[in-house]
Amino acid sequence: MTPSLPTVALIAGPTASGKSALALALAHKHRGTVINADSMQVYADLRILTARPSAEEEAQVPHRLFGHVDGADAYSAARWAAEARAAIAQAHAQDRLPILVGGTGMYLRTLLDGIAPVPEIDPTIRTEVRALPVAEAHAQLQALDAPAAARLNPADTTRIARALEVVRSTGKPLAAWQADRHGGIAGEIHLAPLILLPDRDWLGERIDRRFRIMVDAGRDEAAALLARTDIPDDAPILRAIGVPEMRALLAGDIDEETAVAHGALASRQYAKRQYTWFRRQPPASWPRVYETETNRLMDQFERLLSI
Repeated sequence: MTPSLPTVALIAGPTASGKSALALALAHKHRGTVINADSMQVYADLRILTARPSAEEEAQVPHRLFGHVDGADAYSAARWAAEARAAIAQAHAQDRLPILVGGTGMYLRTLLDGIAPVPEIDPTIRTEVRALPVAEAHAQLQALDAPAAARLNPADTTRIARALEVVRSTGKPLAAWQADRHGGIAGEIHLAPLILLPDRDWLGERIDRRFRIMVDAGRDEAAALLARTDIPDDAPILRAIGVPEMRALLAGDIDEETAVAHGALASRQYAKRQYTWFRRQPPASWPRVYETETNRLMDQFERLLSI
């Protein structure tokens, strides 16, 4: 890291780990602009169910890339990285500290390391792949790209479909394309990263409490989203944690306690995957902290920013 380069702060970690509170505190103290790096918080339709900052919090300091995408629109890591790069440049031009905050590792990797030059996928192949049951798609992936099939969760519909459509359309595994990334900003900035990895029991209890609040407060939001007829059935927003549970609750298929239990379990499972990714994947030089108190986390960041 080179201090002469413009600084970008990064707060990453699993859902409910305290990232947003820390980002807001840091923005207040260091004239910051908070830039979203969560793949579901980009959607305008879901503030409560994605735990987006409240309107009051967003009004305190500049927030970028929160709720700026319509639920019916396609969105990608590449588009986010381009928008994040522009938001970072704008913050620097305004003499503000850009603060990336979120838990979507793919987004952060695309921004920092660049994007793989994967060619356009043959539309016919894409349609065929996306129509496959996930078990069949995983079996085909095993035959064509065994390392990817072994690496991915057999129930991960989106990533399995992506890996399969790439190898079928291009003849090369996705990992081969990803080895040749370009356009990342890692060499252009002084990155001050902090990864929050709180105690798992503390995190699980926090997730349970938060999801119960989401179910109570998010009914109207979910109902409005599910009432829309222009959103494709395979739209990513419909897979946001809480949406399937709220769909079943609003339809009368399950009761509130069941919706809370199912949603909290899905959140815990997602947090577990995030926890593992952030513990293992980012560079070893990125500090991992287990603290949960915002003031103490601020002390950690003060040391990072002074490097």
